[in-house]
Amino acid sequence: MIRNALTIDLEDYYQVSAFADRVSVNQWSSQTSRIEANTDRLLSLLDAYGWKATFFTLGWVAQQHPHIMKKIAALGHEVACHSLHHLRVYNMKREEFREDTREAKELLESASGVPVRGYRAPSFSINESCAWAFETLVECGFSYDSSIFPVRHPDYGSPTAPRFPYLVESKAGPLVEFPMPTLCFRNGRSPFGGGAYLRLLPYWFTRWGIRFLNETEGRSACVYIHPWELDPEQPRMAGDLTARLRHYLGLRGMEKKLVRLMKDFQFAPLGDLVEELKLADAVPALASAS
Repeated sequence: MIRNALTIDLEDYYQVSAFADRVSVNQWSSQTSRIEANTDRLLSLLDAYGWKATFFTLGWVAQQHPHIMKKIAALGHEVACHSLHHLRVYNMKREEFREDTREAKELLESASGVPVRGYRAPSFSINESCAWAFETLVECGFSYDSSIFPVRHPDYGSPTAPRFPYLVESKAGPLVEFPMPTLCFRNGRSPFGGGAYLRLLPYWFTRWGIRFLNETEGRSACVYIHPWELDPEQPRMAGDLTARLRHYLGLRGMEKKLVRLMKDFQFAPLGDLVEELKLADAVPALASAS
């Protein structure tokens, strides 16, 4: 069986983009944190089924909860970067992004004691308007990225990007991009396999989609979840209807779906799959994105 990537965007329920206009970074410390209990729940499930995952973690989380990072690394999971303060890349200037990324990487490595080689932008917010981010990631010491969602979406997306892993050439050097999973239907692409898509779509569709990628297209899927998605009792945040629906629908069934995924498929850290692709010379190059 083809191994798929299991990735965790390690952030607390109040740090998501959907509620960024309600809870600022300066207010994070005053919120009731549930990240430790939710991360422990995830680690227990992973241990029960014998899989290792990649934890794309906020630098702020590493600074406030270094013991969580030590535990993740000690259990053999991969530690990767999810920015410092969960700011969307396309809203940042190049130097702001560089400083945010550099500081987050240093905090993660200091807390975990392991090198950090992978990056995922908050809300998949690297697109054509900020392709310079790839060069900055290479300069900061990253070897792969998983920020591209090759679909059309009101808040993110690079609809013309390749659907499968590819090599981005920048002035600072190459970077492997491992996009989020999509399926092609007629002339469009359908996102699936993580977050709200995993919570809201019926499990049979997600299972069919991953099997199609694995067996028909011969590709690995990158599944992604958040710790707060296993926590239906989390405090309810104020926000507009779209934000609340996107965040809260499907929470009660998420753990069951995750367990079924871990029974039905084989998983590995994303960094392991990237290295295997590089060794097999199975990552086609893309034109310079600098």
